[in-house]
Amino acid sequence: MTQKTPNPDIPENFRIKSFALRQGRLSPAQQKAIDTLWPTFGLEVNNTLLDFTQVFNREAPTIVEIGFGMGKSLAEMAEANPDQNYIGIDVHRPGVGALLKLIAEKELTNIRVFNHDAIEILEQCIPKNSLAGVYLFFPDPWHKKRHHKRRILQPEFAQSIAQHLKIGGHFHMATDWENYAEHMMEVMSAAPNYRNSVGENAYTPRPEYRPLTKFEQRGQRLGHGVWDLIFERI
Repeated sequence: MTQKTPNPDIPENFRIKSFALRQGRLSPAQQKAIDTLWPTFGLEVNNTLLDFTQVFNREAPTIVEIGFGMGKSLAEMAEANPDQNYIGIDVHRPGVGALLKLIAEKELTNIRVFNHDAIEILEQCIPKNSLAGVYLFFPDPWHKKRHHKRRILQPEFAQSIAQHLKIGGHFHMATDWENYAEHMMEVMSAAPNYRNSVGENAYTPRPEYRPLTKFEQRGQRLGHGVWDLIFERI
């Protein structure tokens, strides 16, 4: 058997990115929010596990949202559930700025923000068996078949989430691409340490805590579907 020669231009720890970095331009308001609020609400990746009690100055269930976009839904959830802590993770700085602006406008104290790759944050910053929930709402569907390998929800990612959830914690996913919903169901149904909260191969109605976005409302008017999956860590 011929052994494949490693490509010297590709690092050994190289992995396919699940996102395309489309930074866009920061608005003056977003830049101001980052400049003034990041020291209070921003979290840095420094190979140190977070102590949630220290980060939030209290003990409370902690939920991570991966890929919060412009932050509107995350801010609404934090406002509606002040008894819970929320950590938002996103790589796009305009969205980070927009969320920080909402934090100030709503006078929220129960959100912290990472501007970094979620997989690396889970590996380096989030303690095992520590989270009450993880949310993955409308991730990039990478709808072309040749790009499906870039979808963030893969078996390895599902197991990483499981390791960071407490027993009884939940992993909530939502997508408006039926093919991705089917992929999610296939991956999660095969994943050990999980149980579908509403029964085998069943999607769940949108729970009240997940805000209905304008994009989602428009899609519903056009007859587009949205699929929610909630799996419990067992």
